[in-house]
Amino acid sequence: MWQIDYPRLLLLLPLPWLGYRYLPDYREARSALRVPFFGAMSRAVGQAPRPAGTRSNRWQLMLNLLVWALLLLAAARPVYVENPIVRQQPVRDLMLAIDISQSMETTDFTDAEGLKINRLAAVKAVVHGFIDKRKEDRLGLIVFGTGAYPQAPLTLDHASLSLLLDDTGIGMAGPNTAIGDAIGLSLKLLEQAHEQEKVLILLTDGNDNSSAITPDHAASMAAARGVVIHTIGIGDPTAEGETKVNLQGLQDIADATGGQFFCAEDRNALDQVYSTLDTLTPHQVKTLSHQPKKDLFWWPLVTAIAWLVLYHVGALARPHLTRARQRQEA
Repeated sequence: MWQIDYPRLLLLLPLPWLGYRYLPDYREARSALRVPFFGAMSRAVGQAPRPAGTRSNRWQLMLNLLVWALLLLAAARPVYVENPIVRQQPVRDLMLAIDISQSMETTDFTDAEGLKINRLAAVKAVVHGFIDKRKEDRLGLIVFGTGAYPQAPLTLDHASLSLLLDDTGIGMAGPNTAIGDAIGLSLKLLEQAHEQEKVLILLTDGNDNSSAITPDHAASMAAARGVVIHTIGIGDPTAEGETKVNLQGLQDIADATGGQFFCAEDRNALDQVYSTLDTLTPHQVKTLSHQPKKDLFWWPLVTAIAWLVLYHVGALARPHLTRARQRQEA
């Protein structure tokens, strides 16, 4: 499809005619030798002087108008719009809420080398792999302890997200656990998302003891806004005291929002949880359309230059051709 990006420039097409019609001829005064009998000389040789300028040269006048029209057309930027390019892109908005309270310091996980590590270290290692797999998804990060704090908004800059995750440490948000506040803050950040599929992945040891709103109330708010919460209980469910995982509370949150509850007792189980989440969270397909444009301004521009070159080459060659013809006739 042909298109002109700046069609209003074509309104200047009549400008040369207006100048030709209403502006006086340009005349330049020069020193000259006046010959009183110039008229008699002209009649004797059978020639008459012609007035200067383009008004008496129709070919040059037509060339000027043609060049003006071609240059104006080039400035108006004609383009050829090609067929739209459509591609399918998976789009999901996933918010990660990670518990960094004092209880996450419990060393009941084992790393790949068989060494004991704390819960947060195990979570970081697995979440890094999860982030690497979600190249097409917008991910956000919230950390919570006594309070909940946004670490990163929804973004496709996963490299920066991984750096922010590395910078988090146990106790940075306080020693207690505010699961309800973390859910509430996630809902605020997810309000800025335009995709229908909104998911919160909550990783915690499940002992809420610091929230301004209860986890149950926060879960009901999430369900009302269409946010699905998948909960992951971290640590040993048989532990006692502050390190005990409140599995039933996490199960209730997931059930209220239509999500799934997982219990990650060790790192291998945590790896399997994220693999399962890959299948639980369906792809929201978004169609992106782009129509490439090919600039064609150089066509009228080159044509105008070609006509000017041909005209002036012809003007230079015309006297030589005339003299050659006269010699042949003689």
